[in-house]
Amino acid sequence: MNIHSAHEIATSAPRTRVVSDKRDAIMQAALDLFVERGFFGTAVPEIAERAGVGAGTIYRYFDSKEALVNAIYRQEKVMFAQVVINQFPATVATREQFRSLFMRMATFAAAHTRSFVFLELHHHASYLDAESRAVEERMLALFSGVVVAAQARGELKAGDPRLLMGIIMGAFIGIIRSCVEIDQPLDQADWKLAEQCLWEAIRS
Repeated sequence: MNIHSAHEIATSAPRTRVVSDKRDAIMQAALDLFVERGFFGTAVPEIAERAGVGAGTIYRYFDSKEALVNAIYRQEKVMFAQVVINQFPATVATREQFRSLFMRMATFAAAHTRSFVFLELHHHASYLDAESRAVEERMLALFSGVVVAAQARGELKAGDPRLLMGIIMGAFIGIIRSCVEIDQPLDQADWKLAEQCLWEAIRS
């Protein structure tokens, strides 16, 4: 399996810029509001108020609300990749690799629930820019490669790799949505049961 780190997911944006506390506050406030109200239901003055800055301050860091949401999307997507992909057990059996990926996703969703809700429970297509789409495509390509390799070994069902990934992510997102709606996280036994059920759905 050819997953080594999240570096392949990250964009080519400069990494040397010193990020100010105000910029961090703006991004956190915007993330919270986008989760609560959605992108289109959130106004820039509301973000400014939540962040404790003037509305004009936001435009010192971001050209538009679209630029802001794309910066958040890329940041959170790379953080997700770091949790799920870094130090991935590439030499173990496919069954163990799947279990590791699934439980890493569960760990991320539990520790960074608002980030996961923002990334996966909202429709971003209408405002994502080319850089953000590229981040998403690189991540999909990595996971697709994992599926193709396992299919070639006869360990996963044949078919479009993205269909199998869609089955897994669709079910996983549904689980998180239910947990958020009833405000009740799953325990370890529940996650193990969910993982086993999904493995049975895609294994050959």
